[in-house]
Amino acid sequence: MKIIKEILDSKGYQIHSVAPTSTVYEALQKMAQEGIGALIVLDGEELAGIVSERDYARKIALLGQSSTDTPVKDIMTANVICVGSDLGVDASMSIMSDKHVRHLVVRDNHKITGVISIGDVVKAIIDDQQFTIEQLNHYISGHG
Repeated sequence: MKIIKEILDSKGYQIHSVAPTSTVYEALQKMAQEGIGALIVLDGEELAGIVSERDYARKIALLGQSSTDTPVKDIMTANVICVGSDLGVDASMSIMSDKHVRHLVVRDNHKITGVISIGDVVKAIIDDQQFTIEQLNHYISGHG
């Protein structure tokens, strides 16, 4: 089974972030520009939180707030779930399911090394299962 490091090796180690004082509108623009659903919120070098499209939908759009006037710090999730890059993909999926989150911040030796999404995890699980199916087919057909 794959580990998170293998996901990051294939997708990249880019860290997209925003400051807590940035407006929600600025954060949404950055998410759209990068084609991602969440940004890490950094206060200088320190992890302050994570903000997602879901936060916008639930805390701005549904409540009739203004994304141009509201700072990210007002809607971000401050208690960020962080995992190490050596964690298995299955364990990552369990954490995401149990905690009802779609993104995990990857942190090694107190340094943020990336972010994985539930889509990344699902893709890794499907790839791993496809590999297993191919190996079993080769074995059954006598080619392995």
